[in-house]
Amino acid sequence: MAEAADNILLGGSVLDAMSHQATFLGRHREAANLARAARTGTRAAATATLTAHFYAMEARALAAGGDAIGSERALGEAVRAFERRRPGDDPQWIAYFDDSKLSAELSHCFRDVGRAADAVTYAQRSLDVGRNASARSDFFVTMVLAEGYLARGEVEQACQTARQALELGERLKSARCAEYLRRFCHGIKPHFAIAEVRELAEYGAGHPLWMAAA
Repeated sequence: MAEAADNILLGGSVLDAMSHQATFLGRHREAANLARAARTGTRAAATATLTAHFYAMEARALAAGGDAIGSERALGEAVRAFERRRPGDDPQWIAYFDDSKLSAELSHCFRDVGRAADAVTYAQRSLDVGRNASARSDFFVTMVLAEGYLARGEVEQACQTARQALELGERLKSARCAEYLRRFCHGIKPHFAIAEVRELAEYGAGHPLWMAAA
């Protein structure tokens, strides 16, 4: 439909969204190729903000697939493109992609390539800049922050942060949200002797997302 309307940027955005979903489904190579197709197909028309997002989706796919070097290269391109952006030139539907969202993408990539300290830094930056943008976005970034703390061995802080995410997700119904929580729950299993872990499990027992993640 975007092609029929001769809207090349919207077509690129569709490929970009498909890349994001493919990453969530574990189809990492396909996800990276979709993000590249979005970028190359819109090269003559894309704004810097759009180009930055296409690179960010490629980085997410590569990081989730274990390609740390490729992901960091794509992230670097995303940051460079983002620094050239002029929001007034952008389609309105990409206006949400601001400093907070870029930091969120960085935090996800760093989490997936095992750079926990950087994941914590950028997740916190995302929340500091854009908190309350939406409960769903805040939930995702807060869970990445919790995973970052857990990977650094800060189990108590990780549990406190995960509880904050659960408070944010009180009314959320999303397979992606449940998957973020499922990842975290798997990570804290070896630490069940710690009181904060047991307290989090007790708090989450009646939470819809916690039950969906079980």
